[in-house]
Amino acid sequence: MHRGILADLLDRNDEHVAALAPGAFDRHREDQRPGVVSVCCSDSRVSQEGMFAVDEPGFLFTAGAIGNRVSAVVDGERVLDGSVAYPLRHTHTEVLAVVGHTGCGAVDAALTAARTGEFPPEPGVRAAVEALVPIVEDGLDDPAVGGEADDAVSLREDDAVSAPKNGRDSGEDARVRDRLVEYNVHAQVAFAREREEAADATVYGFVYDLHGVYGDRDGAVYLVNADGERDPATLRDLVGEARADHVATLL
Repeated sequence: MHRGILADLLDRNDEHVAALAPGAFDRHREDQRPGVVSVCCSDSRVSQEGMFAVDEPGFLFTAGAIGNRVSAVVDGERVLDGSVAYPLRHTHTEVLAVVGHTGCGAVDAALTAARTGEFPPEPGVRAAVEALVPIVEDGLDDPAVGGEADDAVSLREDDAVSAPKNGRDSGEDARVRDRLVEYNVHAQVAFAREREEAADATVYGFVYDLHGVYGDRDGAVYLVNADGERDPATLRDLVGEARADHVATLL
């Protein structure tokens, strides 16, 4: 038994309780009306509450999924995941934030699967990666992801990029992966916007940077999509001059 981790969890909860303002739950004990539902990749390095400095209950409805997927398969049909559909339909939430992150292992696994046909052995993990593979394959056919059109096609071949050495990505592998991370954010935003449950919602796409890919501030989020709009100049106008450094793109 990991008693040390158990003690750490309970001590951290004590810190949480002490940090809550008096009456923090008074407005939210019986119901909730969060302003935002956030879908982030399942990753210990990427804290949804942390990245948006959320320290009070009731503001952020959080959903985590491998590869920050907003969809689920029900009776053979791909639908908006319940963790997203629920707040949009039942808690008066009007904003959906889809947050990918640099160095995403799920996108990396989908890239490996697209190149080699090899999937993670765990059934649940495999299903999550399988859902990302069509997006990755489409991305590799996009010149913005892989370079020129001919080069993009070659990236899907087994020997197109040298295999990682000593467990580390080659530079080109990492660049392609991070472009695919952003491409996946765009795909998830597009899927959500097509669902009836999100018809009245504003959908934003972000990438959380912990590798210095978009800028030099670890932990910064970069807006890459707003209701399908991807043009950086338009997005900078949207956020305003004071926040323009939160807009960037790899594509």
